[in-house]
Amino acid sequence: MTGGADDVGASRDPSRPGAVERPAYDDDASPDPSDEGVGVGPYPFPWPDDPRLDPHLLEHGDARNVVDAYRYWTVEAIVADLDTRRHPFHVAIENLAHDFNIGSVVRTANAFNAASVRVVGRRRWNRRGAMVTDRYLHVEHHDDARSLAAWAAGAGLVLVGVDNLPGSVPLETYDLPRACVLLFGQEGTGLSESARLACDVTVSIAQYGSTRSINVGAAAAIAMHAWIRQHAASP
Repeated sequence: MTGGADDVGASRDPSRPGAVERPAYDDDASPDPSDEGVGVGPYPFPWPDDPRLDPHLLEHGDARNVVDAYRYWTVEAIVADLDTRRHPFHVAIENLAHDFNIGSVVRTANAFNAASVRVVGRRRWNRRGAMVTDRYLHVEHHDDARSLAAWAAGAGLVLVGVDNLPGSVPLETYDLPRACVLLFGQEGTGLSESARLACDVTVSIAQYGSTRSINVGAAAAIAMHAWIRQHAASP
């Protein structure tokens, strides 16, 4: 499912009048933001005198999937504003076999305004599921779980693994630390052995059906929302 993100070509959408050539994105690249399907048209004159606004978006419209408060803002201005109110939890996910769920995890981390996302293992990851939200996050890389644990310890963060393992603490009754890293394993295999050993604590998500596990993207959303319910004010 990997693709050549460094060798993208160009494509033209003939259904759009006056369409111009744009990059053809593969599975490793973020989708074209103009394809997000939502947005507003050009801003009427006179334009506001606001350095946060992007003249190109003001002229051509803003088709990005951003909240109304960020319409026409530059990406840099949005990131700077989000940085003023990031939540003090981080999200980490192992990328040992090019897991396509990472994009979904990144998108949810953006929704809950996580401090950062840490990709552990392979540096390249499938960005398509992120739907461009990785541009508004701080996405960092660690070679392995040991490196992640060392960084977390140095930053005063509790490393919380999320996996249904023997001895795991039920997430439903656990008080998540305010300053922490939520670590998720590979789809199918869960946390690697090195990740399990690196964690300060491991929590499990209660299940009531017949399957052994739930999708890692869904598990990440549940765990992040558990943190939000315990520590975050209403938006």
